[in-house]
Amino acid sequence: MRVLIIEDEPDLRRLIAEVLCEADYAVDIAADGQDGLTKALSWSYDAIVLDLMLPKLDGWKLLAQLRREKATPVLIVSARDSVRDRVEGLDLGADDYLIKPFERAELLARLRALIRRAAGQSVTELTIGEVRIDLRSRTVLLGQEPIVLTSREYVLLEYLALHRGRVVSRTELFDHLFDENENSLSNLLDVHVSNIRKKLGHELIETRRGLGYVIPE
Repeated sequence: MRVLIIEDEPDLRRLIAEVLCEADYAVDIAADGQDGLTKALSWSYDAIVLDLMLPKLDGWKLLAQLRREKATPVLIVSARDSVRDRVEGLDLGADDYLIKPFERAELLARLRALIRRAAGQSVTELTIGEVRIDLRSRTVLLGQEPIVLTSREYVLLEYLALHRGRVVSRTELFDHLFDENENSLSNLLDVHVSNIRKKLGHELIETRRGLGYVIPE
């Protein structure tokens, strides 16, 4: 999953990025509101972590402009803790509001919830035949046997599972699994899909030639 962090305070921006990278998110960053809006409109993110007090373009204006074009889930993370601020942020289109300082576990839990809801999922465990995916612990079982996936294999499986029944193009997968600094090899997805099939069964993920991949309903 790919997340954009829009935060002007360098230490906090670095901390949030480290937390998300450790949780296997692909992360892009922006240090001001204008750069953040440009990236938010240019790329397809699974979620955006947004500060409100930003240079060049504040978070409220950024959010209002973003919502004219995109429905990307937005988590406001701000030191502004008044009810008025929270109400204004949510009314402008934010999906959730987290007050600084915050706990790492809560930040990750709120992001997971936003991404699940955006994909039309309310449950925290997905079952596909004998395969069970726990979205909270990011673990996978085949029957009762734990299956070890690499971080990239897991996020690829999770993305396809959250969008089960829909053919997901290779371009969409690259956009959501890799950050802006990665140079991805053209056959990298094929390698990951092949490895997942070896571990979880060849019938789990179907290839639709010229279209992409799908986990059938």
